[in-house]
Amino acid sequence: MDIRGLGYVTVLSTDLNRWREYGTQVLGMMAAAGPLEDAVLYLKMDERHYRILVEQGEQDGYGASGWEVAGKAAFEQAIAELEQADVPVQRGSAAQARVRKVQELACFSDPDGNRHELFWGPLQDFARFVSPVGVKGFVTNELGMGHVVLPAPSFERCRDFYERVLGFGLSDLMKVRFTPDPAEPEKRIHFMHCNNGRHHSLAIFECPMPHGCVHMMLEVNALDEVGRALDRMQAHGVKLSATLGQHTNDQMVSFYMKTPSGFDLEYGYDGLVVDWNQHTPFESTVVSHWGHDFSVGRQ
Repeated sequence: MDIRGLGYVTVLSTDLNRWREYGTQVLGMMAAAGPLEDAVLYLKMDERHYRILVEQGEQDGYGASGWEVAGKAAFEQAIAELEQADVPVQRGSAAQARVRKVQELACFSDPDGNRHELFWGPLQDFARFVSPVGVKGFVTNELGMGHVVLPAPSFERCRDFYERVLGFGLSDLMKVRFTPDPAEPEKRIHFMHCNNGRHHSLAIFECPMPHGCVHMMLEVNALDEVGRALDRMQAHGVKLSATLGQHTNDQMVSFYMKTPSGFDLEYGYDGLVVDWNQHTPFESTVVSHWGHDFSVGRQ
């Protein structure tokens, strides 16, 4: 399956105004409301109409990951491959395509119920991205909008699904514990790439998460933007989930904070772009070169 990148994500929110403030004043994205009957908020970070679609819901949480394919033929091929693998897949309605501003979409889930959407042909208004708080820009284009890390308690089944059915490749892997207790079982994390150079567009984590997502990542194009976002986070009373640090695998300099929908968001700079013909997967025994103290998020 020829997935080109993470095109968008959808999130569920009981309060669209909280996401509007968070998206614009903390993340530095532009906001636009959809039609009243749709009860949605679009958050824009580049020339595309949006990258985060916030939908009004009865609870807060992660919605779905929107994966982009090259065109109509690739879309039909992807649906055929899902059906051949006995994955239930539903073509999106015209109304759903209108809300997501794409030509067509199809919806399906992984073995642990994480929701995904395939799409082709995003609507482009080519309006300039002008951050309301002065963010210079985000790293997107051929790398997609960023990455997501999803819970996968049924780890082997999920890994097989993403590699064999969706065609993701393994970038690298980790095994982690939340405490220093050696009796605590290790949890696996596999980092996976699709058909672009971003170190990982997807990762799966061997642990359930109450809000349906471990974290999503947005990448800015200057280190100063990470520091300014950290200041904005503190000024707006957003909870810090992990301190500033640099990862060992994708080399990202970043920090983590809570979103209004309950899962975390990584805000980073200078992530690794990989030539997959030259890359070999490896296992990291530490998460970061420095920083990234996740204990602050559990306090």
